Amino acid sequence: MSAWVLLTIGGAFLQNLRSLLQRRLTGDLSVNGAAYVRFLFALPFAWLFFATTSYLHDGGDFSFMPNGEFLLFIGAGAVAQMVATSALVAAVSGSHFALGTALSKTEAVQAAVLGLLILGEAVSLRALAGIGISLLGVVLLSGNIRPADLVQADRRVWFGVLAGTCLALCSICYRGASLALLNDIAVAAPMASSGFYQTLIVAAFTLAVAVTLQSVVMGAYLVLAEPGQIRQVMYQWQPALLVGLIAMVASVCWFTAMALHNAAMVRALGQIELLFTLATSVWLRHERITRREVIGIALLVLGILMLF
Repeated sequence: MSAWVLLTIGGAFLQNLRSLLQRRLTGDLSVNGAAYVRFLFALPFAWLFFATTSYLHDGGDFSFMPNGEFLLFIGAGAVAQMVATSALVAAVSGSHFALGTALSKTEAVQAAVLGLLILGEAVSLRALAGIGISLLGVVLLSGNIRPADLVQADRRVWFGVLAGTCLALCSICYRGASLALLNDIAVAAPMASSGFYQTLIVAAFTLAVAVTLQSVVMGAYLVLAEPGQIRQVMYQWQPALLVGLIAMVASVCWFTAMALHNAAMVRALGQIELLFTLATSVWLRHERITRREVIGIALLVLGILMLF
């Protein structure tokens, strides 16, 4: 099994675990405060991981200089991810939670389009069909959604589409940032390690820079718009550290997978997170699986299998 497949599945599983732990912080924090935890407390772990992987590099002299293309991609990706977080909150805050969530899951389809427009990367017709089938499965798993809901829903639910667009854009931008470094990398000594290790170091650096930008920008927003939330975040440092660590490991998996392979394919496979979420609901909340969900699972799995 390809490395990007294993990394994507690992990232999806850890993202589900992070969301489960992060949800427990919302009792004492605002939605934005709880979201900020994933950035701020992942920050030291991200730089530590990058420093460690760089130090353990076989050649011992691994260096690269961020170029203008990298900075453009990483800045756009970091901002897009923060906008996606806020847009998703707006989409699901109304009476159409399931519909807003489902619309946000159009990210894989949008990533295929944006990947072609921005990076010139196309996906095969078979993979595109798989993305469409898996999206249908996602809709069935997201709740009891009827076509009429698209007409009757309030305007806030369309923030779900915006969230999907921004999630797709940030995935494309993070892949573009990694590729910009990989294409312009300078190695002082001959590399004794594999290409995968080189990609891992670049992905780790891309992640560390992105999380740094997000911590600074979102931190400034909380100081100005939600005074007191930073202090509340610091009070929650013990459980937040675990959330930050898991968020960092999950992001390393995502970033490395997207540096290795087409971002649209990675995001499509990443929808397997819904299966982990469903399994968590059955295991922890003892919820029963409906016939609709069984069909949704079958379509999601079929769509994912068509990616390969």
